[in-house]
Amino acid sequence: MLFNSVHFLIFFPIVVLIYFIVPRKLRYLWLLAASYYFYMCWNVKYIVLILSSTLVTWLAGRFVYACQRRPARRAALGICLVFHLGLLFFFKYFDFFLDIANRILGRIGWELLDRPFDVLLPVGISFYTFQALSYTLDVYRGETEPEKNFFRYALFVSFFPQLVAGPIERSGNLLRQLRRTEEMKLWNYENVTGGLMLMVWGLFQKMVIADRVAVLVNTVFDGYYMHGAVALIAAAIGFALQIYCDFASYSSIAIGAARVMGFELMENFDTPYFARSISEFWHRWHISLSTWFRDYVYIPLGGSRCSRWKKYRNLLITFGVSGLWHGAGWTFLAWGLLHGFYQIAGDLTKGLRQRVNAFFHTRTESFSYKAAQTVITFVLVDIAWIFFRANGLRAAVEYCTRIVTRWDPWTLFDGGFYTLGLDRAEMNILLAGVVLLFLVDLIRYRKKQSFPEFLSQQCIWFRWGALLAMMAATLVFGIYGIRFESSQFIYFQF
Repeated sequence: MLFNSVHFLIFFPIVVLIYFIVPRKLRYLWLLAASYYFYMCWNVKYIVLILSSTLVTWLAGRFVYACQRRPARRAALGICLVFHLGLLFFFKYFDFFLDIANRILGRIGWELLDRPFDVLLPVGISFYTFQALSYTLDVYRGETEPEKNFFRYALFVSFFPQLVAGPIERSGNLLRQLRRTEEMKLWNYENVTGGLMLMVWGLFQKMVIADRVAVLVNTVFDGYYMHGAVALIAAAIGFALQIYCDFASYSSIAIGAARVMGFELMENFDTPYFARSISEFWHRWHISLSTWFRDYVYIPLGGSRCSRWKKYRNLLITFGVSGLWHGAGWTFLAWGLLHGFYQIAGDLTKGLRQRVNAFFHTRTESFSYKAAQTVITFVLVDIAWIFFRANGLRAAVEYCTRIVTRWDPWTLFDGGFYTLGLDRAEMNILLAGVVLLFLVDLIRYRKKQSFPEFLSQQCIWFRWGALLAMMAATLVFGIYGIRFESSQFIYFQF
């Protein structure tokens, strides 16, 4: 069930209405039933996977907390890790490593291995397995107490707003809230209106901006060898815009839907393209995942509290694993390692840049300097996005090469730019949406206010006028498939 579907438009109000009127003690059970129904709408069989993940981590948490013997606690944690990483390997990485093995065998003349089975990647498996693992790891570290009620814990793993594509919640936030559903005051005007505003804004980002620019991006990336620099640069910037609006829109709808019911999920995006360094970008992009890798991979490896070269090793491992988390492919690994190298290069050149700025008396707090940092950071991030989106490493390298060698500025003036999937009218709608996106992000960056917080401070006519205008724009200018089918979110494939 997609957030941008008629099915969800019917499902969500029913869930909220019954949640508001059901007896207090049954609230979490109703949400659990709704969450399992939500997940089974994709594939009923894969409910077994989420049930297995839930049961294993719940039992492991109880055992780790009760057991006093360190070897036994470590063994329980190890079994839990092997089980979940084994699930991910089987469903997500088996074909990738089988392909590597066959390439090696082919080079030495041995018989190739046959694919013994063909399975579909379960939706959201990377998200809910990481959420369940974080609970067990937190219990092992003594940072949270185990949940005694299995059904309440099952809701923590499967909570439908953020089940499929995050944010990846921690037990210290979401599970703590689920433990007090009986005490929560359900109807809260600010929560309900603020949540609905986030959902409307998310749908606008997805249907008006992300799905529209996707037409241009797919046209160029799928035939990059036929285009010059202008189209290639436009598509690269377009993909940066697409993946941001697509993923941030899912997070906005998830956070908004949870807020309507009285739950606060963690923020997942904080104006990432206003970042002035790669390090700052990762403090603003996919925050729930970046903090997960920081806490459970980077810091256990030694983090930055070690020698410089070990710190660089830890960065490359963490970003390499992050790249592979997104997908079983060399392009994802290259994307992750690029970000690791960016951070290493930034650390290595930090002293040099400071000396250069001091020599030239550069005003590092000036608007122009900060703007230059933002532009440079965006360019570096966008280069990495090319590898993320390309169909292969060779295609990514050739794409970048053509940007440098195939200059065709006349395309901007001869109308050729409007033959990339979007005509002039569609391009104008996209540009209007991007301007609105920029203004919303600028308000958040400058005033540290979310979209609902900003609107709540305006007069009632502006507030509801803006909300109704976005709803109308989404309905009129949203991109729909054949027979008004909804477009899947990008991160569903991860």
